[in-house]
Amino acid sequence: MANKATEIMAENIKLYLNKNGKTPANLIADLGIKRSTVYNWLNGVSYPRIDKIELLADYFGINKADLVEDKTKLKNNNTTNQEPIDLQRYAVDDSERDEAINAGGVPISDDDWEVIKAILSKYPRKDQQ
Repeated sequence: MANKATEIMAENIKLYLNKNGKTPANLIADLGIKRSTVYNWLNGVSYPRIDKIELLADYFGINKADLVEDKTKLKNNNTTNQEPIDLQRYAVDDSERDEAINAGGVPISDDDWEVIKAILSKYPRKDQQ
């Protein structure tokens, strides 16, 4: 039976495979890891050694901590169960935008915010039409 650490690792490997458009077969071929080993990780049967964690982190372009820490808080951090955000308000006055708007728990960069504001400026609010 898997323990919490192996379950977290399994979910995180799946998460980063998905984020990078990769499959377990890609991981096997690209890193030269045995098929059974990869599937044991993905099924929470075993936990990778530190050298394999480093290899996986390099492969995904992430920190080792990103693989070992519980990411369910980030995956569940969405606005679907919350009140809608009035983006137009922040397009005019963005002094509080980092508190109201973020991308998966990470504040939006100034460059990305400028793109969002440009898009929003082309579409009037429904209540102003």
